[in-house]
Amino acid sequence: MKRAIAPATALEIARRVIRIERDALDEIAERLTADFARAVDLVLACDGRVVVTGMGKSGQICRKVAATLSSTGTSSFFLHAGEAVHGDLGMFARGDVCIAISCSGSTQEVLALLPAVKRIGLPLIAITGDTTSALARHADAVLDVRVTAEACALSQAPTASTTAALAMGDALAVAVLEAKGFTDRDFAMLHPGGTLGRKLMRVEELMHPRDRVPLIDDDSSVLDALRRITDGGLGTAGIVDSAGALVGVLTDGDIRRAVLRHGDLSPLAADDVMTRNPKTVNAEAMAEEALATMERYKITSLFILDADSRRPVGIIHLHDLLKAGVV
Repeated sequence: MKRAIAPATALEIARRVIRIERDALDEIAERLTADFARAVDLVLACDGRVVVTGMGKSGQICRKVAATLSSTGTSSFFLHAGEAVHGDLGMFARGDVCIAISCSGSTQEVLALLPAVKRIGLPLIAITGDTTSALARHADAVLDVRVTAEACALSQAPTASTTAALAMGDALAVAVLEAKGFTDRDFAMLHPGGTLGRKLMRVEELMHPRDRVPLIDDDSSVLDALRRITDGGLGTAGIVDSAGALVGVLTDGDIRRAVLRHGDLSPLAADDVMTRNPKTVNAEAMAEEALATMERYKITSLFILDADSRRPVGIIHLHDLLKAGVV
């Protein structure tokens, strides 16, 4: 039968749960041992995949840990312990590493996997709340996630214990990530979709290529430059010297300001009114970096240059970032 709950009571329950789980995380952080560093080394030395296995609520945590490892550059997958003992043991292969998560350390389906793990010779990392359990005794590294109490009033529903196991898995994944020197570019390669993937796209994926970059010689007339700006459709043109290196940019705004300052522009060359030392961006930079530069300097286009010759190899406009969903 449904019962109403006073708002104040609901808030107090929420605060109690969060505090219990926070305290549990503080406890496991204080109990970290050299086994954590051993676990990191085992994952780093893995020539195959990291297989994360468990049952029940721990199995749900396993899925998240496997996904986090995979998304940060460590090939990993979740293996349901119950299904593994009924035919899926073939998913283990030499060179793999096994991470088994069990709060009690005595989950029968998980223990049933150990003979196969040992027979194949896989390193075993146990994430468990009982460091004296059968699972812990067979492990090469034991990560202690014991909690004083679950967060539910009955102290039965897996709450603080699953939070502790999840945090330990995250800690392992991040330690491995940093040990590998995993970069934002590596992250972008593994996250091509969604908002995150769009923000991590590289400039070279969005820029207009060399043959579509509006360019004009520095000794050309302002009128010729205006025609080039109009034809280019980007509101700007790059000004290059005799060697083809970018020496400035000319925008619609530059020309308007020049008209107000000089009146008749016919005697002037492009380099008389251009903006010198224009802002540029590296082709391998993240699209988010290009957007930040545009916002900082209140401009709408960035040229991409060859590092050695400073010749333009592309251009990216704010509209390109808008269309790609970066903005």
